[in-house]
Amino acid sequence: MTVAKKEGPFSFISVKELHPTFAAEISGVDFSLPLSDEVFREIFQAVTKYGVVIFRTTGLTDEAHIEFSRKFGELDDVKPYIAAGRKNRLRYPELFDVSNVELDGTILDADSARGQANRGNDLFHVDSSFNPRRAGYSLLLAHELPPQGMGGHTAFADTRTAFDELPTDLKEKLVRNDYIACHSMHHSRKMAAPEAFAHINPLDYPMGRHRLVQRHETSDRMNLYIAAHVHHIEGLEPDESQALIDKLFQHATREENTVEIEWQAPGDLVIWDNTCTMHRAVGGPFLRKYKRDMRRTTVHDSSSQAWGLNEHTNVRVGMP
Repeated sequence: MTVAKKEGPFSFISVKELHPTFAAEISGVDFSLPLSDEVFREIFQAVTKYGVVIFRTTGLTDEAHIEFSRKFGELDDVKPYIAAGRKNRLRYPELFDVSNVELDGTILDADSARGQANRGNDLFHVDSSFNPRRAGYSLLLAHELPPQGMGGHTAFADTRTAFDELPTDLKEKLVRNDYIACHSMHHSRKMAAPEAFAHINPLDYPMGRHRLVQRHETSDRMNLYIAAHVHHIEGLEPDESQALIDKLFQHATREENTVEIEWQAPGDLVIWDNTCTMHRAVGGPFLRKYKRDMRRTTVHDSSSQAWGLNEHTNVRVGMP
């Protein structure tokens, strides 16, 4: 993928900024028609600039959702999870089911094993950093939503600006030491649901190893690649590692560095770049009362940092 322009007005799409440093709403795109190269180029430029963008009432079907996602790169799929025994409610393996809906269409019991595992989504994270190859873009499409005022929003954090706004001495230390952070889904699940995962020791499982500070290649900006999945930083004593993780995570997720996007109607589509933003699910009273049917495609990262310091393998570390 070519680097997006850093400056210049958009000619084919309309862009409304949602936060001073990132996030935008895009309008003027008719998803019922084939997208021209010019329109997609500007969409990609907007994603590069803002990190997260939302389109309202796109009318996208599962098939069109997948087809549009392929324009961003190679798609991940759930085939390894199905092979390991997980049941799939959705028709296509390219769609990740991130809903509170069971296979039979009933509402997920929040106290069930799957419901407890899903609590990890309530923490700020990036997709697939615990796998050998991390996620690049995620495209999340709403199919059924709870009533307005019942929660279910998605919050995002700007990790490029988070790095920019660190104290100069800390930025220099991070760059100089080139820290490696170890990402574990088991760790974030245990933090979110400690009783349900009390028997799990994340150190018993492989972890995704990625540089803590990286250059975000499409925008040519420095980025803090951090998430709730980070279990420890290599080369530091446990107390020092945890103190640094906590400091950076709290800095990146402070209120002025985050934005909440409210889902308004089926067909709303949010695209985010996992290599320069974090996200989390915002709960609410809908959880046990109303369906929230959300389907995500995940585009493999294609940057030079895609595999971090991990072995190139198709194994999914995140499988339960």
